[in-house]
Amino acid sequence: MNQTDDLIQRLGADSTPTPSLPSPSCRMAIWLALSVPFVALVVIAMSPRPDLLQKLTEARFLVEQVAALGTAVIAAMAAFCATVPGLPTWRLFLPLAPLAVWLGVLGQGCLSPAQGQLLTVFVPDPLCFPAITMIGIVPAVIMIWMLRRGAPLRPRLTMAYGALAATALADFGLRLFHT
Repeated sequence: MNQTDDLIQRLGADSTPTPSLPSPSCRMAIWLALSVPFVALVVIAMSPRPDLLQKLTEARFLVEQVAALGTAVIAAMAAFCATVPGLPTWRLFLPLAPLAVWLGVLGQGCLSPAQGQLLTVFVPDPLCFPAITMIGIVPAVIMIWMLRRGAPLRPRLTMAYGALAATALADFGLRLFHT
């Protein structure tokens, strides 16, 4: 035997097996179980919007909320799938469908037409970004902590989906208290 084989034998003899990670769907459920209570706490602390019951009867609002929540859940699942070698790559494209719906209806959520303009000019609401950051920071930290335990083959895509999941969940919470 050569030195390499001897080294492999010694390392293998002294090692203990590492426990495998839970399935991506189980890790996604854990992420939601840890993140949703924080988002709910922020919504309660900020006081739900006064017209929330009325908004819950509007189809556009419901589509936006379902699309945001769907994007969060499916992007989290894709991020966790990206940390498991050997899973089919088609799973990485699943978040694109709810993301397209969400972005399609999001325009009027955080943008409002400028007053006194003949043409409709959209200006961003300056409170959206800090509020989404405030709500999304804890879900993002939890996501990063959980993703570090896997073996991402595409680390940038994995982190992008993790960030998308945290941002979509934050926007879902934001729309419950921000008019």
